[in-house]
Amino acid sequence: MIHLIEVKTKKQLKQFIMLPYTIHKNHKEWLPPLISDEWKVFDKLKNHSFAHCDTIMYLAIKNDEIVGRIMGIINHTYNTGNKENNVRFFGLECYDDVAVFDMLINAIEVWGKQKGMETIIGPLGFSDKDPQGFLIDGFKDPITVMVTNHSYKYMIQHTERNGFKKKLDVFQYRAKIADKTAAIYTRIAERATRSGFKVLEFKKSKHVRPYVTEVFNLINKTYKDIYGFAPLSEIESKEFSERFLPLLKPQYIKLVLDSSDRVVAFVVAMPDISEGFKKAKGKLFPFRFLHILKAFKTTKQLNLLLGCVDENIRNSGLVALMHIALLNAARKNNLTVLDSHLILEENTKMRAVMERMEHTIYKKYRIFEKSIIN
Repeated sequence: MIHLIEVKTKKQLKQFIMLPYTIHKNHKEWLPPLISDEWKVFDKLKNHSFAHCDTIMYLAIKNDEIVGRIMGIINHTYNTGNKENNVRFFGLECYDDVAVFDMLINAIEVWGKQKGMETIIGPLGFSDKDPQGFLIDGFKDPITVMVTNHSYKYMIQHTERNGFKKKLDVFQYRAKIADKTAAIYTRIAERATRSGFKVLEFKKSKHVRPYVTEVFNLINKTYKDIYGFAPLSEIESKEFSERFLPLLKPQYIKLVLDSSDRVVAFVVAMPDISEGFKKAKGKLFPFRFLHILKAFKTTKQLNLLLGCVDENIRNSGLVALMHIALLNAARKNNLTVLDSHLILEENTKMRAVMERMEHTIYKKYRIFEKSIIN
């Protein structure tokens, strides 16, 4: 006998958050997120994205055991700005059980219809900054921190069986960091410098903080056409920066200023600490943070996280400026591999940057959609 319960209490929310750690207990390539970070995503008292979204969370119970979970999200800011009526499903986890999967996904469809929605899409969270898509290719490669979750193959089968079709795919590249910068980047960067642009580099995180507001203003301006993105409010931007800035190394944060000292481009990367996260098993204390500190020192991979260029000056050579500064920092610390983070299939410009390097696409994720209009 299977039934669903809506998550309403703190105890139920804890069960919701902890379920993946049980489902993926023997999943070799799954990367346990920090439990404290999961609370910052799913607890409405800690995540101000709930303020402009309708949400619902369910747990699936079978024989008195929790065997699945799902979250439904209606992001009104995104829907209004893009003239869409979408309900998103997010955080879907379950064992390979047809009945459980179907009951969970159907619950969000029904809830979405009741709210007047026309399409269900997912996996997709509050924004494109949350884990998105089910893995469709690259199951044997490890997941990197802050990318997305390593789902089982059966999630694809159950999703398609429920009538979902491809909405879009997201790629993850791995590229070799060359021993020296290609001459073409140097020439382009020199032109950008002569035009008054300069790279701002950092040694301490506290020196980054004064630029956080400008960076998020630029994100809101330039990410508006990226699928799934909704503008971040001031408090959401603050939450996002406080969530991730402590994990970042300032030498891998590069800002570009124009002649008026305005932030017009930036890139953020971090050494891959996935191995440390695996050993930490979702916790930092009392001593598990030491695994993460060790991973910072031993990794050979640099992971891109965020970046953009002001849309009015995208052909001004700023990508070359940041490319040189970032890879020089990587070489200085003996990093040899660059991971692209997630790049939309349709983002041909960013894909071209990776494909100019010695690269491979080693993971693909898929976001699905389905009409729920009768």
